[in-house]
Amino acid sequence: MRGENAPRLLDVRSPGEFQTVHIPGSYNVPLDTLREHRAELLHHLDHEVVLICRSGNRAAQARKALAEAGLENLRVLEGGILAWEAAGLSVVRGKPRWDLERQVRLVAGSLVLVTGLVGLVVPGAHLIGTAVGAGLVFAAVSNTCAMGMMLSKLPYNRGPRTDIKTVIASLTDERP
Repeated sequence: MRGENAPRLLDVRSPGEFQTVHIPGSYNVPLDTLREHRAELLHHLDHEVVLICRSGNRAAQARKALAEAGLENLRVLEGGILAWEAAGLSVVRGKPRWDLERQVRLVAGSLVLVTGLVGLVVPGAHLIGTAVGAGLVFAAVSNTCAMGMMLSKLPYNRGPRTDIKTVIASLTDERP
């Protein structure tokens, strides 16, 4: 059971990522859900909140969204779940999945390889690989990843459905 003054741990990764590994006692509030329903969530986050993701980027985005909605006492777990695990701290493990970053590397690399090979016999096919490369450069510069967002929608990555009613019920220790 959580202590009365313990911070609320919100993991903003996808349900699939959360199901694979998470910090005991943390709540899964995917970043898209948090952004869309932050006003509703404010009523259930009345004390200190620590935001968690894989490495810190999505948690920082969540902090910005909640701060803009008026919530104070927000912190980001520096280095995310990766740093937590590296420190040897306790985690709950579920069904293993490849990280989205690894999936993006596989898909992008495969597209570049296949279109490069096809380009040897089909003029212009290599331009698809060039477009993928441009997308990866944009992803690095903007610190976003459209391919990762698309891959996160696949059934393999989704995990259990996490809607706002389920999230709020878990935050208030009620059942939906």
